[in-house]
Amino acid sequence: MNIVHKVIVITGAGSGIGKACVQKFLAKNFKVALIGRNKSTLRKTANENPHTLVLPCDVSNPDEVNTSFETLIRTWGRIDVLFNNAGIGNPSKKLDEMTYQEWKEVIDINLNGSFLCAQAAFRLMRKQKPQGGRIINNGSVSAHVPRPGSAPYTASKHAITGLTRSISLDGRPFSITCSQIDIGNARTDMVEKMKTGVPQADGSVKPEATIDPKHVAASVLNIANLPLDTNVQFMTIMATKMPYIGRG
Repeated sequence: MNIVHKVIVITGAGSGIGKACVQKFLAKNFKVALIGRNKSTLRKTANENPHTLVLPCDVSNPDEVNTSFETLIRTWGRIDVLFNNAGIGNPSKKLDEMTYQEWKEVIDINLNGSFLCAQAAFRLMRKQKPQGGRIINNGSVSAHVPRPGSAPYTASKHAITGLTRSISLDGRPFSITCSQIDIGNARTDMVEKMKTGVPQADGSVKPEATIDPKHVAASVLNIANLPLDTNVQFMTIMATKMPYIGRG
């Protein structure tokens, strides 16, 4: 029996949620293209699996993004799913204490990078036969409520929601579906500090509950496996005891 391998592109694929998703999708017979800035980390995550394609890329750089997606098409011929996962956050700072460069760095990766990768995927999904595909954006619970001192990150994630809705609407005529998964406290390097304590809305500093990224990966897989006439528009997956409901 011939196995049909769907193709997924995962950004921020070298570690954390991205790495967990790479492992999950490979286990489910997907071909996985790994995008990230650190080539050695990507290669380590790919682990020489023949169904992987390592694409070192700064997602905020339009030329690098276009080159990566062109390489993907030359190699595998199509793209079925994009998981827009790459993202960064800066240390907690009040608005008047942060520099413009700190703001811009987060916006460039989290928002502009998501737009550029979605644009490249959309262009290819619209042209390919059979037409269509699925784009999944990593929104974060910060797409709904902020943490103290997180203006760049929170603004970028609120904007992702608008991007998701726009892609969903613009993609309808071409069978391009867009979803957003809002993740709360997945246990990655970015949230390692939560073990010892992070600032809360009431001014205190407290540790927070976290979850294994493998549960996030399972949720992304569930969305990716849906037929294109069906969509999970928004999903929230989070640590049950994190201060999200009632935050602030």
